[in-house]
Amino acid sequence: MSHVVQIETQVRDATAVRAGCSRLGLDEPVEGEVRLFSETVMGLAVQLREWRFPVVFDLSTGKSRFDNYQGHWGKRERLDEFLQAYAVEKTKIEARRKGYSVVEQMLADGSIKLALSVGAST
Repeated sequence: MSHVVQIETQVRDATAVRAGCSRLGLDEPVEGEVRLFSETVMGLAVQLREWRFPVVFDLSTGKSRFDNYQGHWGKRERLDEFLQAYAVEKTKIEARRKGYSVVEQMLADGSIKLALSVGAST
């Protein structure tokens, strides 16, 4: 039986953040205090392509902080791209932890289909 799931992404897993960065060819995330335009925040910082300031994730709450100046300092699509990569990597980590195999398929519209099944991990 097939199940379709929609996920609201909360970023809480540093391993999945690193895997998402690697997947997109981004620099390794940096933990610590980060200066955004008008404030300083703590968390795991990811520098997205073509963004002036990084996105900073508070792994304890799952929330993100960023200043892209309403798209002038970074397009929202780049953040969405990272959140998709994070969600895929987190799903794969958890599925494999439970012994499921995972098959990934990129769809024409840019979405990613993951098929999980009981069996040896791949």
